[in-house]
Amino acid sequence: MQVNNMTLIIGGDAGQGVESSGAGFCKALARGGLHVFSVQDHRSRIRGGHNFYVIRTSDQPIVSWTEPVQLVVALTQETVNIHLKKVVPGGAIIYDDEFNIKKEQLENKNVKSIAVPLNKIARDIGGSQVMANTAALGAVAGLTQFPLKYIRSVVKDNFKKKGDKIVEANYKVAREACNYVISQYGTSFDWKLQSVDAPERMVINGNQAISLGALVSGCNFVSAYPMTPGTSIFEWLTAHANQYGIVSKQTEDEIAAICIAIGAAHVGARALVPTSGGGFSLMVEALGLAGMSETPIVIVNAQRPGPSTGFATRTEQADLLFTINASQGEFPRIVLAPGDTEQCFKATARAFNLAEKYQTPVIILTDAFLANSYRTIEKAALDFESVTIDRGQLLTEIELDQLRGDYKRHAFTDNGISARALPGHPKAIFKTTSDEHNEFGEIIEDAETRNKMHQKRMRKLDTALADMTAPILYGPVESEITFICWGSTLAPLKEAVNILNNDKRNMANLLQFMDLWPFPVEKVRPFVAKAGKLISVEGNYTGQLASLIKMTMGLEVDDKILKYDGRTFSPEYILNNLKEML
Repeated sequence: MQVNNMTLIIGGDAGQGVESSGAGFCKALARGGLHVFSVQDHRSRIRGGHNFYVIRTSDQPIVSWTEPVQLVVALTQETVNIHLKKVVPGGAIIYDDEFNIKKEQLENKNVKSIAVPLNKIARDIGGSQVMANTAALGAVAGLTQFPLKYIRSVVKDNFKKKGDKIVEANYKVAREACNYVISQYGTSFDWKLQSVDAPERMVINGNQAISLGALVSGCNFVSAYPMTPGTSIFEWLTAHANQYGIVSKQTEDEIAAICIAIGAAHVGARALVPTSGGGFSLMVEALGLAGMSETPIVIVNAQRPGPSTGFATRTEQADLLFTINASQGEFPRIVLAPGDTEQCFKATARAFNLAEKYQTPVIILTDAFLANSYRTIEKAALDFESVTIDRGQLLTEIELDQLRGDYKRHAFTDNGISARALPGHPKAIFKTTSDEHNEFGEIIEDAETRNKMHQKRMRKLDTALADMTAPILYGPVESEITFICWGSTLAPLKEAVNILNNDKRNMANLLQFMDLWPFPVEKVRPFVAKAGKLISVEGNYTGQLASLIKMTMGLEVDDKILKYDGRTFSPEYILNNLKEML
C-alpha cells in the first residue's frame, strides 16, 4: 500500500464540471494537509470535447506533475478509452456503470474496474444529473479512504451562494457515492490518501499570483479585452476592484486596452494590461507609443500557441523574441519571465517598480501552463510585507513647487531617465507625442536632435542592466549536464534534475533565466563558464532562449529539447529525450 503519493486524472466533456471538480479536489487535498500540483487540458469549446484535469498529490513538497497515473475518474466513456494506457499496473478507473465498458478490457491491463452509478446517484439523491461530478469526488474519497469532510468543506464553499439546500444535496450525493464504493470495493485499491497535520497552505495558480502581486504593488488601473489564458487576471482584479480601489475597464479590443492604460499611466496610475500573444500582437504599435512617450505600463503576455488563433486553450513559449523586438523601430523595454507561482508574485511587484524607474514598458511573459496550474504553497511564500513601491524619478509636489525655468519632460540625461511630472502642476506644463520630439516634447525634424533623443532613450537599457538578475542555479554547482530554461519549464525540469541526481551524483543542474531583456550578459558568464553539456529546454520550435544567448553572447548550446504540440512538459518527456541524445 502507498499512502499520500499518487496522481489522478478527472476527465469528461466541457460542461461536465471537470475544471471545477479538479480545482475543488485540489482544495480538499490541501485542507487535508497534502501538497498538490495540477495541470489542465481543455479544448476551446463551451460544451463537448474531451477535457481533463491532472492532480498530483503528496505529503511531501512537490514542484511538478508527472505522467504515471494511479487513478482515472471518467465522466465519459471516451475518458476511459483515452487514459487507460496511462494507468500504472494496480491502478484503477472510476466510471459510471451505465457506460459500455468491458471489465476485462481493464483487468487485462491490470487496472481495477470501479463501476459506480454516478448518474443515478446524482439523479436519485441530488435531484439532478449535473451533480455526477460531485458523486465522482465522493467515489474517489471512498476508494482512497480520504476523509469526506474535506470534500464537504469545498462543496459548501462552492455552492453556498446557491443556498443550503443545494449544498446539502451535493454533500448527500458525495456521501452516497463514497459509501457505495466502500461497500462494493472495500480497501482493495493500493493507493490511499490520508489527512496529515500541516500548516494551512494556499492553493494558487500563476494568474492569481500575478493578480496579488499587482494588487500589493499599487496597481490601481487594469484594462483588457478578454483573451485566454490571460483573462483570469483581469477577472480577479475586476472582482476585487471596488474593495481595493482599482479602476477596471473592459475595452472593445486590445488596441483600446493598451491605449487606455497608457493614458492612465500618463496621469499617474499604475496600469496593467493582461492579454495573450494574439492580443499583444494587436498592441505593438501602441507599445511603441509607450516607448516614445516614456510612459510606464506593465503588460502580461500569457502565451498560447500561434500563429493566429492557434491552439487557443493550450500552452507554448514562442513569443520571447517577438516580445523583445515588438513594434517598429528601437526603444527600450524590460522583459521578465517568472517560472512558478512565487516568482509570478515577485516578478509582478518588480515589474511596476521597473516600469516607473525606467519610464518604459515592462512585459511579463507567462503561458497557459503556469497561468492555470494550481499548486500548494506556504502562506509565507508570498511575502506581502517585503513589497516596496519605487516610483523612480517621479517629482513630488514639493519638488514641483521648487522648479525653476521651463520643465523638460524628456531632458537629456547620462542614464537616459528624465525627471517625470504628472500633468496638472503649473510649473510643469509639458507636451509629449508619438512623433520624435525634443526635450520639451515638441515635434522635431532635425537629425541632430533625433540622434540625441534616440540615444537618450536607448541608454536606459544599459542603466537597467544593474537591476537585471543573474540566472538562478538549481542543483550542484558543477555537473555533467546543464539544462537552461525560462518560464514554466522550470517545474518539470526541477523534477527531472532531482531524478537524475538521485540516480547519479552531480549528473545535472539547471539554469533558469527570469530576466530576459535587457539580457544580463556579464552576470550570465560565470554560470556558463562552469556549465556542463548545455541543453536548452523550451516550449517552441526554434529554441528562442538558445537563439537569444547566441545573439547576445556568441555562445551555442550543445543541444535542445523542444516541445510545440500545445501540451506541457513533463519530467518523463525531458528524460526520454535526454536518453536519446546521450
